[in-house]
Amino acid sequence: MGAVLGLCSMASWIPCLCGSAPCLLCRCCPSGNNSTVTRLIYAFFLLLGVAVACIMLMPGMEGQLKKIPGFCEGGMGSSIPGVEGHVNCDVLVGYKAVYRVCFGMAMFFLLFSLLMIKVKSSKDPRAALHNGFWFFKFAAAVAITVGSFFISEGPFTTVWFYIGMAGAFCFILIQLVLLIDFAHSWNESWVEKMEEGNSRCWYAALLSVTTVSYLLSLVSLVMFYVYYTHSDGCTENKVFISINMLLCIAASVMSILPQIQESQPRSGLLQSSLVTLYTMYLTWSAMTNEPDRKCNPSLLGIIGLNTTSPASQNHVVQWWDAQGIVGLILFLLCVLYSSIRNSSNAQVNKLTLTSDESALIEDGPQTDSFEEGNGPNRAVDNEKDGVTYSYSFFHFMLFLASLYIMMTLTNWYSPDSNYEAITSKWPSVWVKISSSWICIALYVWTLVAPLVLVNRDFD
Repeated sequence: MGAVLGLCSMASWIPCLCGSAPCLLCRCCPSGNNSTVTRLIYAFFLLLGVAVACIMLMPGMEGQLKKIPGFCEGGMGSSIPGVEGHVNCDVLVGYKAVYRVCFGMAMFFLLFSLLMIKVKSSKDPRAALHNGFWFFKFAAAVAITVGSFFISEGPFTTVWFYIGMAGAFCFILIQLVLLIDFAHSWNESWVEKMEEGNSRCWYAALLSVTTVSYLLSLVSLVMFYVYYTHSDGCTENKVFISINMLLCIAASVMSILPQIQESQPRSGLLQSSLVTLYTMYLTWSAMTNEPDRKCNPSLLGIIGLNTTSPASQNHVVQWWDAQGIVGLILFLLCVLYSSIRNSSNAQVNKLTLTSDESALIEDGPQTDSFEEGNGPNRAVDNEKDGVTYSYSFFHFMLFLASLYIMMTLTNWYSPDSNYEAITSKWPSVWVKISSSWICIALYVWTLVAPLVLVNRDFD
């Protein structure tokens, strides 16, 4: 009897799996907007793919992955279709598996990005596909990912590596846009609370966060010079650190200039401190991909727990290092924030293709949203008059996020010419360091844009 009741309970979920996002989550979640619930489910799809990619790098998975047709067999000295010479399968299979999993996720989101172009409201028939049919979309994502494991090697890994670098570069810029948006919202919220009352407390909190961010940046800067440079070498690292230090100082000073404050009252040192800290992270991330191991010590080597020579030619690939973990944390925060954000910042809304009007739609439940029999936890369709975000751009952002996580989990490594090892290469370094320069340029533009484009409304 219990089994029958269990089957009946599962059967009651079938309409929800084929229906809308509110139906899927209404039984276990509080009421909310359809737009937010849908984005959270897509974020869950992406995070599930990330978890699978992480599993592919776990010790002991090599033996299982080698059983897949087209992957390596027999360990060191084996061959794979489309690649001449010998390969180290124990190193390569995890690398290839992550690329295949992320390829499946990327293609899934790219397909939906193309399908959702020009969707203006939930009345568009394509909006039903975006907000519903979750079982079929999940099955499609799994099918694409599984099918990617049977793609013949050939130039696939090399080509996808360079596509991944370009996509990850774009996602780093999106991270900065969301960081600026978050900092503006944070600063605006605390300033409003200062004006409402207890101003000393909120001013102290604002000052404390800003000071801590700058202190962390300063500590990072000192450690970069100590551990990633040498008196007789590492010229590139010296240049990278010095240029970014000067750029961050210039951006911070610019943010508090009287002209900037007059046109941008919400700008301040809080935003600059967070941008500076993020730039320090990008600088560190770039230096950790430098091929010269003398200028790129591991974290274990820095704290004295690794006595292995850093210049060893038999350097074993370390998938999980400190900058990779930090990158993964930033990725998770960025995806979650992009799923729940509802910004009123006009410049950020333009960069993320969100209309100003729809971004200000009320977040609270509406009285006409409670249909008979749906219960009190039915989510609100708040997009009948206009979408609150660009469906196409949101999926494209998740496409870029899939490429970013692929590069992060593999530490931006690429197989060497004879496929015997996975090595760091200079293109990865230049992609990351150039992204840090563009990030600072984007932040400076948000400061000076009202002064340059005087006829535009930036409120």
